[in-house]
Amino acid sequence: MTTDLQEKADARFAAALAASGARDPREYYRTQLRELKRSNPEGYDQAVGYYQDELVPSIVEQDADPVQAWQAYGLLIAQLAAPGRAVAIDPSGRSRPLESSGAPDDMILHLPNARNAPVLLVGLPPKPSSAQLATHRWLVAGRRALGE
Repeated sequence: MTTDLQEKADARFAAALAASGARDPREYYRTQLRELKRSNPEGYDQAVGYYQDELVPSIVEQDADPVQAWQAYGLLIAQLAAPGRAVAIDPSGRSRPLESSGAPDDMILHLPNARNAPVLLVGLPPKPSSAQLATHRWLVAGRRALGE
């Protein structure tokens, strides 16, 4: 992967974020990658390889939707961290299995198969609903009491 390719992918992603109002997940994914590097070095290597060989080229050379491509990368990181399934939480708080990239106003979560593994956030809508925020507080942040 060249620097030029990386810069083009970054520019396309920045434009897509601005046009859609979507949140930039890269810093959160970097945090998840650091944890993956610590807990699963082979998984980390796989995620880095995917980034270099699949994610960036797909955005630039294959004209993939940058927001959807990054979300797919977030799902890969989550799957490498803890096998499980992805769900979309709509603004009313209802969940459903994630189909493709979900709707723009969906919150995307990864639910690990292991009971002791934490639920991972993959994507937040630009303006999460109160039901989505409550779901995030309960499942992702682990807050189990009102007012926490």
